[in-house]
Amino acid sequence: MAPNLHQRRPNKEAPAPEDSTEDQTMKKIRVAELADHEISIENVVYDISDFDHPGGDQIKVFGGNDVTVQYKMVHHGHSNNPAHYLSKMKKVGYVTDYECEYKFDTEFEREIKREVAKIVKGAKSFGTNGWFFRAAFYVAFHSFWQFCWCWHGSSIKYAILLGISQALIGLNVQHDANHGAASRKPWVNELLGYGADFIGGSKYSWIEQHWTHHAYTNHVEKDGDAISAEPMMLFNDYPLGDPRRKWYHRFQAFFFLPVLSFYWLSSVFNPQILDLQQRGTRETMNWTNQYIKSCIPIGLILRVIYVAMNIVSPFVYHSAGTALFHIWIMSSVESLCLSGLFSLSHNFEGADRDPTTEYRKTKEPVDWFKAQVETSSTYGSFISGYLTGGLNFQVEHHLFPRMSSSWYPYIAPKVREICAKHGVHYAWYPWIHQNFIATFTYMHRSGGGLHHFEFEALKGKA
Repeated sequence: MAPNLHQRRPNKEAPAPEDSTEDQTMKKIRVAELADHEISIENVVYDISDFDHPGGDQIKVFGGNDVTVQYKMVHHGHSNNPAHYLSKMKKVGYVTDYECEYKFDTEFEREIKREVAKIVKGAKSFGTNGWFFRAAFYVAFHSFWQFCWCWHGSSIKYAILLGISQALIGLNVQHDANHGAASRKPWVNELLGYGADFIGGSKYSWIEQHWTHHAYTNHVEKDGDAISAEPMMLFNDYPLGDPRRKWYHRFQAFFFLPVLSFYWLSSVFNPQILDLQQRGTRETMNWTNQYIKSCIPIGLILRVIYVAMNIVSPFVYHSAGTALFHIWIMSSVESLCLSGLFSLSHNFEGADRDPTTEYRKTKEPVDWFKAQVETSSTYGSFISGYLTGGLNFQVEHHLFPRMSSSWYPYIAPKVREICAKHGVHYAWYPWIHQNFIATFTYMHRSGGGLHHFEFEALKGKA
């Protein structure tokens, strides 16, 4: 079982700056003692209860947490003058146990930001007219097949098309919106973000898990995506002899897609909708604040509506067996379209599956920007981007998570160029099947511990 990371490991306490009388009178607490309406960035505590956040109330989801990495990953423009932006929040104290495994503002990061800013101006990094046209088309496409499913009764054809349409909403609409990347207007992102609930998920649980995934990509302990399929499958390449390894993982390359076909089932009937406590990240983040609790009713209402439209309605028109068959087809199609594509992004031969290894050995922070590149892959071009919501550009997406996916095809060549210049490994597959092959290979070799066997052989121990 992973350690409770919310209760920080013992470490040398970070000194709280005391350069003024005001600083000396401010409270000094540990991260675990942050109140619901407080966040910490680096070692400073801010009260966000009355903060009018330009990106909307989404910031309140993170109340009670250290959000240093999350802040830096989405506010790229603040790095030139962070004090100016942070001064807009009310500073109320310091945390004494702040510890960060990542470092920022490296030369690699600065050059990436500088060159990309020449292509995409900060104020124009949101959804383009083309993005909104595609979003409108996918919403209409989904609405039509949802209507057919409910009004005319489910069928095999409707099941396939409804499953595809729900996946398109998940990839192309709610994803950008819940990253705050669709529009500068928070209400637009807020509205489109509920697309997650109309495909069987939950906007708030998604934000909890996905933003944590972005902050700690492939982190062996903190990335909820990395442990989401355990114990059925292993995405993490654990050491030989690790108790999380089971005999059947040696064959996971053969069954990992069938297992992923149950993604919809695990989402729709997940009990965390009752409290919005995302289980995969609960050891890393604290999701017990009042804002999240206030969102539970809307989450429950939308889940009831979804179940009525997609699960109950087939039984009105068909026998139980036929209804279940149609639901199974719809759910499998959606699951494979979503989770099948997700699995490519960070699970492939050559991916850095544990970017903070050196930090745990030496306590030397690792370059967050470099880690994002070396844990992710990019495949295809803008055509794949139109279908996957730009998620084929995972490297670019993880470097600029609050940039609309419509811009990723334009910045990808420059990102590759800068990575080559700095010796940063950039995984790019011209065709999606090449990424699939790399993923199947990784699942086979990691499941059987073959990477570790080879390492031991090189050391003369096997």
